[in-house]
Amino acid sequence: MNAAIGSVVVVAALAVGPTSARAAAPQTTTTTTADSSLRSAIEKKLHDSTLNKYNVKVKVESGVATLTGTVPTEADRHKAAQLATMKGIARVDNQLVVDLDAGRTSATSGKVDKAAEKTKSGADKAVDKSAEGVNKAVDKSKEGAGKAADKSAEGVGKAGEAVTDVWIKARVKSKFVDEDALKGSDISVDVKDHIVTLSGTVPSEAGRARAMEQSRNVDGVRQVIDKMVIGPKK
Repeated sequence: MNAAIGSVVVVAALAVGPTSARAAAPQTTTTTTADSSLRSAIEKKLHDSTLNKYNVKVKVESGVATLTGTVPTEADRHKAAQLATMKGIARVDNQLVVDLDAGRTSATSGKVDKAAEKTKSGADKAVDKSAEGVNKAVDKSKEGAGKAADKSAEGVGKAGEAVTDVWIKARVKSKFVDEDALKGSDISVDVKDHIVTLSGTVPSEAGRARAMEQSRNVDGVRQVIDKMVIGPKK
């Protein structure tokens, strides 16, 4: 009889055991989720406070919040513990180390970041400057080529003759022949570097204007200088 009762008890224990184990699993998952939420809440409070510039790490396990890292003062260490104390936290294990250089380290890190940013900015500007220099050089080359082409065209007359100072002088003088406005005039023509200088006398203001106009119309002439006077032919 006793043996039969013992067998029943053993069977009952075996039946209950796995059920209890299965029931415990959800509780572990719930605890992990709660710890994660609590850690996030503490980290947010630290981030929103003056302690956000220090290296404070948070770990929550089974309702126990563990703080590690460095802060510059004991007051900051105490403040971190206060911020970590909230509903759901059974205990705060404050392992923060007071280090006067904690703030300086953060500042140095900030300076390094700014220096890196400044270096990057300088590199970008250098690239832009180089590109700008290349573009200007290309434009300058185009401008030089255009001027060279103009110069070459200027150096050849309509009849295919080379445009020299001598050629221009002869051409200007030929323009004055049979001009009614220039009858009775005595105009001297000098040409140097394609610049025409007119001197002497013309009978009227209309004659002066006509001489200037005809001189400008000659190929290769860059400029016409007027030194003529109105008066009778000497």
